[in-house]
Amino acid sequence: MKKQMDKTSRISVGTVDRRELMAGAAAVGMFAAAGPLIGIQPAHAMTPKKGGHLRLATAEGSSSDVLDPAPDSSAFITMLSSTYLGQLTEVDANGGLQPQLAESFEPNANATEWVFNLRKGVTFHDGKSFEAEDVVATINHHRGKDSKSSLKAFAAQVEDVKADGKHRVILSLKEGNADYPFILSTGAFSILPSKDGKAQPLAGKGTGAYMLDEIETGVRAVLKKNPNHFDDRVGHFDSAELLIVADAAARQNALLSGQVDMMDKVDLKTAHLLENKENIEVLEVTGTLHYTFPMDTRKGPFSDNNVRMALKHSIDREEILQKVLRGRGAVGNDHPISPANRYYNTELKARPYDPEKAKFYLKQAGLDKLDVELSASDAIWNGAVDAVVLYREQAAKAGINITANRVPNDGYWSNVWMKHPWCASYWSGRPTEDWMFSQGYGGESSWNESFWQHKKFNLLLKAARAELDDAKRRDMYWEMQSIVRDEGGSVVPLFASHVMAHQKGKLGHPAKVAGNWNLDGYKLIERWWFT
Repeated sequence: MKKQMDKTSRISVGTVDRRELMAGAAAVGMFAAAGPLIGIQPAHAMTPKKGGHLRLATAEGSSSDVLDPAPDSSAFITMLSSTYLGQLTEVDANGGLQPQLAESFEPNANATEWVFNLRKGVTFHDGKSFEAEDVVATINHHRGKDSKSSLKAFAAQVEDVKADGKHRVILSLKEGNADYPFILSTGAFSILPSKDGKAQPLAGKGTGAYMLDEIETGVRAVLKKNPNHFDDRVGHFDSAELLIVADAAARQNALLSGQVDMMDKVDLKTAHLLENKENIEVLEVTGTLHYTFPMDTRKGPFSDNNVRMALKHSIDREEILQKVLRGRGAVGNDHPISPANRYYNTELKARPYDPEKAKFYLKQAGLDKLDVELSASDAIWNGAVDAVVLYREQAAKAGINITANRVPNDGYWSNVWMKHPWCASYWSGRPTEDWMFSQGYGGESSWNESFWQHKKFNLLLKAARAELDDAKRRDMYWEMQSIVRDEGGSVVPLFASHVMAHQKGKLGHPAKVAGNWNLDGYKLIERWWFT
């Protein structure tokens, strides 16, 4: 692999600048999945063909990205990690969990210990055998004192991990976790090759269906088919090129002109125009994707929950849904659990737009008016800046002056997110309530984007994680949704559809496309094919 391509190796598409551009598991009930992932998806033939070079334009990626999958520095890196590396488990299109590098896995009676039986005969791209020592080293890579892992809070749950022979791993947890194998499906937890007991996160070698051939962070990556992959049901293209095109219009023009085969994050303002093109197919998949405006709750004015409640009542979610998302989604309710999740609280009423109630909460905070700044970029989600502008107009009726701060696309996640006191963000959501709450709201998470701490919530989070009684577990997650809604540090206005587009009649895909992450669960390059 070329570690870093020199600047002359950048390519252009038209005028596009690339820098813009289980036995036992069922008994404890953890793999009933997150519920149906509903999508507006045309039927496709289920017989894939082999060959061809896929060109995929994606919105996200940065020159500050790192190859190490653990920090999960952008969706570009997540997509790559999910493709050229391998994971122990995989979430399927129905939200269920399937084995991948683990042939099988099972818990003990209270889910404090998980045994993973690994596939035999699997090799990394350089010929090294995949063995239990690689799994142990990878998990420890997330556990280290100086770890920059986005999943450090989950890694901290591990009491011990050890190899029991070359193809068996025993994972012991400090407390029971009925959902832990779901965590191991994510690209950030991809299995890395090890050397002398240490994971090699920058090696660029994995066990995936594709091998990483070239990469220039912030620009593109080139993948080529792994001829020795263990599963011939995936990896249909001969090669693939993942191109970062931050500007939505540039992605669309590249697709219309035939310079790319596929694009993500269609501009919803022009999606209907694409739908009218005979040679283009727009694919809408709904699941757990949601948009947030997290506040730094450690600092004033956001440390006062009355201020947070005022902001939550001063946004007209329905207007933003219709004007920004063009109705392609649903209104949010200031918590991250969607109807696609298993334990969604169906009795929690959606919060209406109420400027008078927002004024009430301002008075409770001792304020007659509020001046705040909200940072956003359209690179993170289409219409983010427009949503902030609308929010500003809506909040003004409650005496709240929101200054819309449009920031550069490049480096948003490293320079703005969790750095600015209030900013736009998004989550693809997670297959389980525990995963979403633990990573986005848990007191120990490095991705707790509002820096929110709530003693009862954190106690419930631990209790629900280990609870095997389904009814009790549901009650805990229902209460947690209510707590986050009324006391959390994020305004969650919308659940959105993943909206993608591709050359019609040229690309084939499974009859059901996953909605747990963007781009078919970040597995598009593995799962799709040319017709």
